[in-house]
Amino acid sequence: MPIAIHPKLAEITQAIIERSRPTRTAYLNRIRALKQNGKVERDQLGCSNLAHGYAAMPNAIKIEMQKAHVPNIGMISTYNDMVSAHQPFKHFPDWIKDEVQKHGATAQVAGGAPAMCDGITQGYEGMEMSLFSRDVIAMSTAIGLSHQMFDGTMFFGVCDKIVPGLVIGALSCGHLPAIFVPAGPMVSGIGNKEKARTRQLFAEGKVGRDALLQSEMASYHSPGTCTFYGTANSNQMMMELMGLHLPAAAFFNPNTPMREALTRQAAAQMVQSLQNQTAKPIGEMLSEKSFVNAIIGLMATGGSTNHTMHLVAMARAAGVILNWDDFDAISAIVPLLIRVYPNGQADVNHFAAAGGLPFVIRELRENGLLHDDVDTVMGHGMAAYTQEPFLLDGKLVWQDAVAESRDSEVLRPFSQPFSPDGGLKLMKGNIGRGVIKVSAMKAETFVIEAPAIVFNDQKEVLDAFQRGELERDFVCVVRYQGARANGMPELHKLTPPLAILQDRGFKVALVTDGRMSGASGKVPAAIHMSPEALMGGGIGKIRTGDLIRFNAHTGELNVLVDEKTFAEREVPAPDLSKNTHGIGRELFAGFRAQTSSAETGAMSFGGDFA
Repeated sequence: MPIAIHPKLAEITQAIIERSRPTRTAYLNRIRALKQNGKVERDQLGCSNLAHGYAAMPNAIKIEMQKAHVPNIGMISTYNDMVSAHQPFKHFPDWIKDEVQKHGATAQVAGGAPAMCDGITQGYEGMEMSLFSRDVIAMSTAIGLSHQMFDGTMFFGVCDKIVPGLVIGALSCGHLPAIFVPAGPMVSGIGNKEKARTRQLFAEGKVGRDALLQSEMASYHSPGTCTFYGTANSNQMMMELMGLHLPAAAFFNPNTPMREALTRQAAAQMVQSLQNQTAKPIGEMLSEKSFVNAIIGLMATGGSTNHTMHLVAMARAAGVILNWDDFDAISAIVPLLIRVYPNGQADVNHFAAAGGLPFVIRELRENGLLHDDVDTVMGHGMAAYTQEPFLLDGKLVWQDAVAESRDSEVLRPFSQPFSPDGGLKLMKGNIGRGVIKVSAMKAETFVIEAPAIVFNDQKEVLDAFQRGELERDFVCVVRYQGARANGMPELHKLTPPLAILQDRGFKVALVTDGRMSGASGKVPAAIHMSPEALMGGGIGKIRTGDLIRFNAHTGELNVLVDEKTFAEREVPAPDLSKNTHGIGRELFAGFRAQTSSAETGAMSFGGDFA
């Protein structure tokens, strides 16, 4: 018997459907006009065009590709062996080509897309291109699929901007079915508590660089995704909540028999659904309810704040209009069911062992807080995603999720959540609109009323900390960090000094139009302030010494300055010359010039996305 959906969730979802009706209808009409109605995609190409598409294939494959009933699968890969999460993709094309041939199909690598690592660029110039790499990936994906040779598509990606970029690109060719294939997390290294302790000791000058490097390399130490629950692992969660993965595919380690089995099964699933004519185009499959399910998953797991931008951008690519009020309203009704670093001390391997996403999905589904009337790569509904895979005698089988959590410090049932809400809130006032993740914050840090100290970049903050000028209660305002100013880099380097000041007994908070990443932790941080300073946002009018009221309970974020005085203030013209050149930044001038606000996805495409 179907579970009645939570009435507030039904209300929120219906508002999104009504808001999106014009853009969603236009999108569906566009992609439906491209459907081939039973023919293979390459039927529309001329003989010379086809010859170019077949030229590099072995003769046996060329023969198969010339058969009108044989589907051809296009693969978009973000493989490189610098990014640990993406190194395992090296072998995926060969596995998939081999597997689809067993099922009467062919496959080609349609193209590649870049995959950069925020962990490497954190705090350096390359981080200013990180957010826009999402848009480059989307465009690269569209270029790969533009050859019109493919009947189904498979996407290999894991990390922060990579998966959102692939989804946006896939939706630009939304008439094609799609399945996403993950690589899995690296095996666990040293504990997160120990890693964080060493970072803080280094920031205080109590240990040297050798000790810090040894600690970091013991944490990030092998192929696979970083094991904390940041943007990358939040991506993988969302792909399952949106039905784009095979069930429970996200968190099996690379280079294991299970990882190869799941990759091959994804290929087989795609071919069989094409042959059975049950495969739905990704643009039709991902409905408004699919995106709402992703937000629900984000709240139930305490996922990355970055997805308040990425999910908005992905949804807009499908004609679905989300805003931060939707995130705030859903967070208020969805309980927090997991604690994984930075919200706890466990990592994603511990989470998977305790019961993982199948447990979470079952708990949400059985309590009316997940839409079940959605399409997935497994068919209709989310029931398949309440199971997890096992290899029995070499064969892949799915079994029901564990009845009880294997570790209640990591994973809890709906009836005993860590928190009654999802821990992500909308902050708003005369400064603008931003988001805050409160799931790792202590109760005494939710409300702060203190003078502002204004900075124009994170280096100014770090220098002031080293000079001992921040030993006080204050709100750290870091402006001109939005997408138009400098590409909206993550400001993760601010976490250790602000955490140190907090531990010394000072009340501190951060307000910025930049990003703080999926690693947002115990320091209160109102981030993604929109509009950003360069777009005339209130954050640009704050002056050092202004009293700021920061209330994460109510979502109030105000400068306590007379309304008329504040309105008459001008936003000072910044010197952004240092952000315009070097390490390729000059190539992104067009992206910076036309990007939209954070709340509308920080998208640089223009046109429909402006």
